[in-house]
Amino acid sequence: MNAKITFTIITLFPEMVQDALSYGVIGKAIDKGLIELKTVNPRDYSQDKHNRVDDRPYGGGAGMVMMYDPLAKTVESLKQQYNNFKLSFLSPHGKKLDQDIINKMALDAHIVLLCGRYEGIDQRFIDEYVDNEISLGDFVISGGELAAAIIVDAVARQVAGVLGDEDSAKTDSFMQSMLTAPQYTRSDVLKQQGIPEVLLSGNHANIAKWRDQQALKTTQLKRPDLLGKQDM
Repeated sequence: MNAKITFTIITLFPEMVQDALSYGVIGKAIDKGLIELKTVNPRDYSQDKHNRVDDRPYGGGAGMVMMYDPLAKTVESLKQQYNNFKLSFLSPHGKKLDQDIINKMALDAHIVLLCGRYEGIDQRFIDEYVDNEISLGDFVISGGELAAAIIVDAVARQVAGVLGDEDSAKTDSFMQSMLTAPQYTRSDVLKQQGIPEVLLSGNHANIAKWRDQQALKTTQLKRPDLLGKQDM
């Protein structure tokens, strides 16, 4: 498990990120100070009297583009407060998010995420300030806030004390390039009907072996593409 991580989210809608992460184990971890969540609004760095952060694109086209100046001022301000952080931009142009990316991000003490909006961001800002781009997948959503919340949630699970059982993160799907085995728990209606006998045996070695077998079987059936990653 990793030590405390600070997340700084650059967003036009800070409440959207804060609200999304205020529930469950992540919300409790923030309250306890196990992880730190900060938000920075580029509107606070706009020189426009209306705090504008977007304008029409050169060359024409639909929509608006986030402007270089307020974004650059935002990042320069962060550089004065923190040393050596990487800026990750949530973008459909980015590398598709997976557990490997999450694991690498979890090694950093400070993670800074930039949430785009509108039709995009001035390319000159991306070229100068962005260290890497991350995508949730081959689809488009209205902004990077939900993607940022997902990354915070996934990374925070690897911080010591966030989960009730520290082994939970180690046995998550994808951590071993496989899906997890099926899970069963108490039911007043079904009783113990349909529960594999090995899970009732109390033999922990046999249970572990069964779970490994079932994880492999489930992965072969539902996500065979994951199995090839084991040898990478």
